Amino acid sequence: MIKRPDTRGQRIKRHQRVRGKISGTAERPRLCVFRSENNIYAQIIDDVAGTTLVSASTVEKAFEGKGGNCEAAKKVGAAIAERALQKGVEEVVFDRGGYIYHGRVKALAEGAREGGLKF
Repeated sequence: MIKRPDTRGQRIKRHQRVRGKISGTAERPRLCVFRSENNIYAQIIDDVAGTTLVSASTVEKAFEGKGGNCEAAKKVGAAIAERALQKGVEEVVFDRGGYIYHGRVKALAEGAREGGLKF
C-alpha cells in the first residue's frame, strides 16, 4: 500500500516555522494569505495587539468572477491594499502561509504592491 504524503500537514509545519521568525507590529503589520482550492483570502494582522486590521477575499458579496484563479488573486491583492491605505497602513510583512511564492500567492502579492503596499 502506498501512503500519500500529508501535504496539508507539511504546509502547516512550514507556516509555523516561518511564523516563528516573522510577526506583525502596529507599525508594520503582517499580510497573511490563505489559499483554498476555490478561493483566496488575505488579512492584515497586528500580532502584538492580536487584531485583524483589514481583510479581503473572493467570498465577499462585492467580488465578481471565479475565485480560484490568478486574476481573482490579483483583485483581492488590490482590494486589500486599498483598504489598508484607508486605515493608514503602508508597509507590511508578507506571510505566504507556507505556500510556494508562485501562481495565486504571487498574483495576490503583485496586486497588493500595485495597490500601494510596500513589502
